[in-house]
Amino acid sequence: MHKKIHYHDTDCGGVVYYANYLKYFEEARTEFMLDRGVDLRELSKDNILFAVKNVDVEYRAPARYGDDLLIRTEITRVKNASLEFSQSAQKDDKILVAAKTKVVCIDNSFRPKVIPQEVNGRLNK
Repeated sequence: MHKKIHYHDTDCGGVVYYANYLKYFEEARTEFMLDRGVDLRELSKDNILFAVKNVDVEYRAPARYGDDLLIRTEITRVKNASLEFSQSAQKDDKILVAAKTKVVCIDNSFRPKVIPQEVNGRLNK
């Protein structure tokens, strides 16, 4: 996923505000799943939700207003009720920010739920 950095993405120092990377990574995970035929909105109608359990972020270098970033996303681990993602924000070939995110499958009562086989199959492509 490509992300153009706009003025509203930056802080008073002219660099991307650190918390914005969490939004970029969330958007990229959503697009990653959609590209594999997994529509989170449709799953929610069937009482299947995904929630972030934890995020480990390493900030290596700043992005600035006007930069065009490539947000890379891959699944590194699939369990019965969770997914682990590895993501990075890159400018050219340089990784600026790297993250590992674990999401859990839950129901509307926030209890863990096994990821449906059909969803699991699509994500393992």
